[in-house]
Amino acid sequence: MKIQFVKLTDKALTPSQAHRFDAAYDLHATEDYTLQPGERHLFQTNIACLMPEGYYGRVAPRSGLAYKYGIDVLAWVVDRSYTGDIGIILINFGEEPYEVKTGDRIAQFIIETCAQVDWEEVESLEGTARGEWARWSSGK
Repeated sequence: MKIQFVKLTDKALTPSQAHRFDAAYDLHATEDYTLQPGERHLFQTNIACLMPEGYYGRVAPRSGLAYKYGIDVLAWVVDRSYTGDIGIILINFGEEPYEVKTGDRIAQFIIETCAQVDWEEVESLEGTARGEWARWSSGK
């Protein structure tokens, strides 16, 4: 599958993989910024793309940053209709400032399939063993 993309500035780096069959593509910072504990910041990738029909892109955290420094990613979905700059909203759950440098790999881009559905309103739903009583958990 090919995904068309545009570099919006000369700071943009092509999404990359460390290994050919990795599930995600690394996204890179285009600015230097120090993220303070408890702070969130929008980083622009300066990349725009056109998702193929039936797919969307999801910006996801990098496990190493989450584990080592408490850096997480907040929501960003790239629908087929969105062709703007792909953003990365980082939040620092750690106890120390985290320094981001231009070119750092700060998030991952995962290409996922999405279903187009027709919603059908009905009078009631067939019950399951779980029902509503287990709203917050399916186990312990």
